[in-house]
Amino acid sequence: MSITAERRTAVIEEYKTKAGDTGSPEVQVAILTERINNLTEHLKTHAKDFHSRRGLLIMVGKRRGLLDYLKGKSHDRYATLIGRLGLRR
Repeated sequence: MSITAERRTAVIEEYKTKAGDTGSPEVQVAILTERINNLTEHLKTHAKDFHSRRGLLIMVGKRRGLLDYLKGKSHDRYATLIGRLGLRR
């Protein structure tokens, strides 16, 4: 259900804002989105896994908080990120 180290590195390389960037909001949101997508697929086959569902809801809330922070800091970066990730908001 979690992402592999190689996939995490690929996501960081794709969404980093500068060299050595691993903690910017863009990278954090991209990693959370990857984990959310994986967990959503897991829950499609294991509908009664309520412990994982709770973890999913926590991750969605954390991603929402990071996106709100980014929207407050720079609306352009926010719009670019949700466009690249394909998020609805």
